[in-house]
Amino acid sequence: MSAKSRKQTGREKNFVRRFFSTLGPGVVTGAADDDPSGIATYTIAGAQLGTSLLWTALLTWPLMGCVQFICARIGMVTGVGLGAALKKKIPRWLLVLAAFALFGANSINIGADLFGMADAGEMLSGLNSHLLIVIFGIAIAFWTVRCSYDQIAAILKWLALCLFAYVVTAFVVKPNWSTVVRDSLVPTWPLAVRLWRREIRCVMPAGRARLSSRRVRFQRHGAPS
Repeated sequence: MSAKSRKQTGREKNFVRRFFSTLGPGVVTGAADDDPSGIATYTIAGAQLGTSLLWTALLTWPLMGCVQFICARIGMVTGVGLGAALKKKIPRWLLVLAAFALFGANSINIGADLFGMADAGEMLSGLNSHLLIVIFGIAIAFWTVRCSYDQIAAILKWLALCLFAYVVTAFVVKPNWSTVVRDSLVPTWPLAVRLWRREIRCVMPAGRARLSSRRVRFQRHGAPS
């Protein structure tokens, strides 16, 4: 192998290594939306309505992408979190009110996540879900305090590979692909009022772009200085 070929091969390896080393904040931020409470919501929506709501992804995905892009840009430009950035623009009382509202929303969301994890664990292991809530809560709290930010980011980055289960499941369940394509591109609405209410209950939580401090924090810490 010539020196030029070895140099080119080394450059390609360095590029691949650099590519995977830079993955982290964006991957974790995107994967964070697939939390247990969200997965439970999508599961209920799929069980009740099938694939009839797939077309909403064409509307909600760009909205979610814009929110995440804004968060990333705030972190890259200011070098601080969302709270510190807002402190420069809005009154202190409004910032405190927003912080308390965010604390309440995150607390409810964490509780829903623990319940979702415990219910899934009960189905797999047969253990009581109430016991699993305590176990999961203590374990997560311990490792959050015990590990550094870089360690947590690395763990979450590799755990994001679990999202490929969506791809595998799509082929395992063997759906009607013509129906999937049609429901992805053609909006459909139920005729009965009862079904309207059920769709709204499924679309609203599934379509929300949940902007929280933990996502902005991952993007801000991973942003280049």
